[in-house]
Amino acid sequence: MVRQPISFGGELRRRRLAADLSLTDLARLVHYSKGQLSKVERGLKAPSQDLARLCDAALDASGALAALAPGRAADVEPLELHADEKEVWSMRLSADGQSWFEPMSRRQVMAAGAVSMTGMSIGMPGTSIRANDSTLLGMSRSLFDQYRKLGQVTDPGLVLPALIAQTHMLREFATGAGGRTRQEFLKLGSRYAEYVGWLVQESGNEPGALWWTQRAVDLAAAGGDHDLAAYALVRRALVTLYREDAEQTVELARRAQEGRLPSRIRGLAFQREAQGHAMAGDYDACMRSLDRARTLLAHPAPEQDVPVIGTTNLYDPVAMISGWCLYDLGRPREAADTLDQQMAQVPSGALRTQVRYGVRRALAHASAGEVEHACGLTSLLLDSAMTVRSATIAADLRKLARILARHPRNPAARELTPELTAALQTVAA
Repeated sequence: MVRQPISFGGELRRRRLAADLSLTDLARLVHYSKGQLSKVERGLKAPSQDLARLCDAALDASGALAALAPGRAADVEPLELHADEKEVWSMRLSADGQSWFEPMSRRQVMAAGAVSMTGMSIGMPGTSIRANDSTLLGMSRSLFDQYRKLGQVTDPGLVLPALIAQTHMLREFATGAGGRTRQEFLKLGSRYAEYVGWLVQESGNEPGALWWTQRAVDLAAAGGDHDLAAYALVRRALVTLYREDAEQTVELARRAQEGRLPSRIRGLAFQREAQGHAMAGDYDACMRSLDRARTLLAHPAPEQDVPVIGTTNLYDPVAMISGWCLYDLGRPREAADTLDQQMAQVPSGALRTQVRYGVRRALAHASAGEVEHACGLTSLLLDSAMTVRSATIAADLRKLARILARHPRNPAARELTPELTAALQTVAA
């Protein structure tokens, strides 16, 4: 006999009855209506990922129930762009404020014609660059810190052209330098490129984010820093995380832990692995990864001339990510308590960080049944969300909108919904 696959609805009903819970009891625990749960159990309605995780946690299924929910396929293999084929960077700035960036092969440039491609020549072959002047390196390093602050308070599209130009400049400085100075220019250029990749992902361009991350790895390797290749896997895992591909997120994060690497990179890799386990509903594996991350990130990073990898705006990164994970584990009440504590520690100037984790905090409260409080928190964030414009933040705002749609009679939800819908159109544009 051919064994039929277990359905989510059938397994949900079996586990609910085994726990001696009525549909009303389960509805009260997961803050979904009894009617919706009944349709899911009977196979008339597919469960959302959020509902699957909430039911999994409520019934102590350790991820087995969540694994039965229909997921989304994800294919996030890095783009096959080789340095010898994609060496020319083309960037256009228009009068209406829009800008475009495109990596091009030299063959494409020759076909289009150098004059038509560049419009205006800036610099000439053989131009003398005093790249051995440490002043250039120091100023570029200071600029990076300012760009990081700027990226926290504005639309990524406004700061990206300057960051791309600065990355190119550092690469050119390196060609005229020698020895240790050349390596320092290349390593700093790699940090610029990695930051560009993150902001490109924030703008909603995943292939572009992966392309820039690979450029960062290439620049770092040319400068003698081979550790950034491992962090690039952590960045790729962020793409799979937002595609809700738990398996690939865990796989990429584990690959980033291999070999002898700085404790910070390994700690960030374990953090990402924890997020993957949380999405899969594996509480124990998630907590083990968070504990490992906490130990590794507690080690002070050695003094370096290049910027610190990863965020610098979280007082306790592992605690904040713990709150993030608890939400994905279907434990919104615990998530809300953790995020409430951690949000008080976010610096006032870190607007993008405030919105990112603030929206996740509002999500946790909404999923825990505190709709009015969630609406109040969200209302305070929408102006800032439209300022920083983030595709990843928009993903959580859409989840929040779906939760509010389940409460059409709630006055706070009804009042916020038009404002939230208008903000989403701006944030995700």
